[in-house]
This record gives sequence, structure tokens and C-alpha cells, in this order.
Amino acid sequence: MLLIRHGQPGQEKPGLVLDGHRYDLSHFGEDFDEKFFASDGLARLAAFVDVQRELLLPIPPTTRLGPPVARPSKIVCAGLNYTDHAQEMNLGLPTEPVIFLKATSSLSGPNDDIILPRGSEKTDWEAELAVVIRKRASYVSEAEAAQYIAGYVLLNDVSERAYQLERGGTWDKGKGCDTFAPLGPWLATPDELLNPSRLKIWLSVNGEKVQDGNTANLIFRVPYLISYISQFMTLLPGDIISTGTPAGVGSGLKPPRYLKPGDVVELGIEGLGSSRQVVRQA
Repeated sequence: MLLIRHGQPGQEKPGLVLDGHRYDLSHFGEDFDEKFFASDGLARLAAFVDVQRELLLPIPPTTRLGPPVARPSKIVCAGLNYTDHAQEMNLGLPTEPVIFLKATSSLSGPNDDIILPRGSEKTDWEAELAVVIRKRASYVSEAEAAQYIAGYVLLNDVSERAYQLERGGTWDKGKGCDTFAPLGPWLATPDELLNPSRLKIWLSVNGEKVQDGNTANLIFRVPYLISYISQFMTLLPGDIISTGTPAGVGSGLKPPRYLKPGDVVELGIEGLGSSRQVVRQA
């Protein structure tokens, strides 16, 4: 299944993509949140759609899409998780995953604007594969990890590099600004992706492709990340793990290049659709 949420910010309703068309699922009566995933919502939704498919109402193609997951308890990210990205940042390869958090308030829809924070001069882009957790996970083994995956989704890990690297402390300052986590267009359940470990991933700025990678080049793959992170914190249903970005970020270009008002960022992952954000000043 391909799960979407549609409507104005804060008023999103659940929906589904079937045969390339979007349908409303308001009469299902549940949002795609922690309670939904924790109560085996994916199985119940599949059964509901099997019975109600002919009665589903289409959504106009111009309707705004929101994040396909309602506000999760946390967004956990893996940094420097592609060899080529670590090299372009002039940093050594990690011997263990580099973990940081993005604020849940940074979530936005896949085609919402990116708002540059006040005073920002180094806002950057990062196309990433993210995974959504299906059930409570604590001290999960790598062999068990697949059982905890609700699905996969495209995420732009927008980052203000001066805040992240030049303002002291941890990376979180440059990662959690409002609109810094455009998510979607949809959450694809595991059966929709033949091989999440070999997906093309790309990003362009103003029509110029700057990132062109493949998830085959992840240093630490999804099962390992789920197992590793669950040793340090309990992952709750609906939580998001973003797995890192390939080379081609603005701070890695020579000379560095950062987002400015009017720029158009487009990104996508094979099987997970694409998103588009216009950059605006706060």
C-alpha cells in the first residue's frame, strides 16, 4: 500500500494511492499515527480497502499532501552514512552510526515551501531514504529488524550548516528548524519495494541534478540501524529513522552552494515518488 495524508496543515486526512490515483480514507476513521501503527493498523487498513475499494472517493490532484505519517514521537537520523558523502565533507568514515535527532516540528508536506531561518546563510539539502517503525522496538536484533518496519518514505534532511557546525554543541541546532523535514509523498509498505537496499536516489536544484546515488552504498543499512538505535532508545510505532544522504550536498560542492529564496529543490527515490520544495525567506 501507498499511504498519504491530504489537506491543509494541521487538518490532514488519511488517504491511499491506488493505480496511480489518490483516494480519501476519512471514513476509515483513523489517522496514520502512533496508535494506528501500534494496533496493527496496516493489516486492518488492508482488509478495509479490500472491502471498500469500489466506494473510495478520489482526491483532486491539486489537493495538498501532508507528511504521510502523523506527528511521530521522534525523527532519528544517521549522519555520514554514505562513503562518498563522508569524503566530500572531509570527515572520516564512522565506525558506528552517527546519530542525531530532528525536531518533530520540522515536519512538512512533500511539496511545501522550505522557509529559510532568520539569519541563515548556509541552508543545505539532503535527499534521504527514511523508514517508519511499525511496533515498539527495544533491544531489537538485526535479524528481527524487518518485523519492525511499517514502510519507507522519501525525506529531505534540510540542514543549516552554520547552525549545525559553527554554533557549538550538537548538530540538532541546524537540523530542527521549521520546514526542515519535507516528508513524502507517500509511505510505501515493505511489499511495495522489491529491494530497499538498491534504490536510486537523486536531488536537483533549479533543474540541475546535484545528488545521484543509490541506497546500495549505505554504510549501515536499515536493519542494522534499527537494531543499533534500539539499544539506546525505545523506538515507538510511527517513529522515523532517516538513513543518511549520498554525495552532492551544497556544502560539499566546490565552491560551496547554499539555498536562496526562489530556488526550487526536487528529489526522489525509486519506488517512493518525488517531492518539490520552493525556498522562501522567513
